[in-house]
Amino acid sequence: MRRSLLLLTAATTALVLTALLVPLTLLTRSHAADRATAEATARAQWVAHALGPTLATADERETAEQTVESVNGKGLASTSLILADDRVIGPGPRSGPAVTDPVRLARTGRAFTYETSSGGRLVLVPVQGAKDGTAVVQVTLTERQLYAGTLASWLVLAGIGVGLVLLGLLLADRLGARLVGATRRLARTADRLAAGDLTARAEPEGPPELRLIAGELNRLAARIDELLTAERENAADLAHRLRTPVAALRLDAETLRDSDEAHRIAADVTALERSVDEVIRKARRPLREAPRADLAAVVRERAAFWAPLAEDQNRDARTTTPDAATYVPVPEDELTAALDALIGNVLDHTPQGTDFSITVRRTAEGGAELTVADEGPGFPDPATAPGRGTSGAGSTGLGLDIARRTAEEAGGRFETAPTTDSGTGTSTGASGSARTGARVTLTFPPAPPGETPSAPPAPTC
Repeated sequence: MRRSLLLLTAATTALVLTALLVPLTLLTRSHAADRATAEATARAQWVAHALGPTLATADERETAEQTVESVNGKGLASTSLILADDRVIGPGPRSGPAVTDPVRLARTGRAFTYETSSGGRLVLVPVQGAKDGTAVVQVTLTERQLYAGTLASWLVLAGIGVGLVLLGLLLADRLGARLVGATRRLARTADRLAAGDLTARAEPEGPPELRLIAGELNRLAARIDELLTAERENAADLAHRLRTPVAALRLDAETLRDSDEAHRIAADVTALERSVDEVIRKARRPLREAPRADLAAVVRERAAFWAPLAEDQNRDARTTTPDAATYVPVPEDELTAALDALIGNVLDHTPQGTDFSITVRRTAEGGAELTVADEGPGFPDPATAPGRGTSGAGSTGLGLDIARRTAEEAGGRFETAPTTDSGTGTSTGASGSARTGARVTLTFPPAPPGETPSAPPAPTC
């Protein structure tokens, strides 16, 4: 925008100056010619007036030569006197015809200016009072003498034009800097809002259009903040409603006669209460801090949590994680929810006895890769996973979408594929039907440096 404004200003100023300076250059040339002609005419008239009385006496020759010599000099126009007998006093042709048609016309008593073929001018003035006829004073102006001083005038005009162009560019640059600066600050405010900083506000500045946009952007930010606050409160209210059924579950668990079973169910209810409380706290949290969680530790904790249910369903659950911490830019609760959704899909949608594995490995870019694979029937379409809200088993169909959004919002990838294919063979279940299995892979970028988060809570079952 700034460059375009400068180019537009330069082009406009150049056109305007061209329209003004071209006539001025022609005017200065004409003025210089008129000035030189006027000076030559005045000199010729003075010589004619001075020589008029002397040409009527006998000593005319000596007096005429002195007078003509006095008006000639270096750099001056050539002044000569052509007598009635065609003799020439002063600079002039010593051979060849000295009397030309303009001279003959001047001898008739007319004073005039004549344009020569070489580009100069002749000023001819008749001398009245000569005893032998009419003499003529001739002042010869060369083209250089005629237009003397024109180049200097043109250089001055060119300098003025360049100065005006530079001044216009300077003013345009200052105006462009103001416009571009205001636009960039407006864009930075929009970027902060897009990044989740709802406290960002634009400063109304610049031209009226930009001030209007800044005001509307501030109104939009305030409205978004109001809507998100309302959504957070609604989510917190919905989560709070879960407290009543959870309290009922706790009371039911306390009435169980088997103390071990009651203790186990009570522990599960306590874990559910903590999850509900975390949902309420998260819903009321206006801004997120920089997320960072140990993927390997979360996987080990959730694998231990689901191990009893997998054992009850006669499943072999294999877990492979690095010994060192593997941090990814995802909040721990979201990472837990995504992993629980993937494990829950395996437990809910594959036949009992189907084995599965959970693997965490580091990537070459410094991030981490989480893979949950099973040996079940796989997805209906092996090439793609079901879309959000789509389920063929009576569930909400949101589990895979939760995992997908967790990876993509962190800047990672979500991929699904069959566990085996025709190139690697297929596994066969107890019923003898071929199974391709399903594999879901979440790839996360490396987490930004930060404080080491606290370790995940110990398994609750």
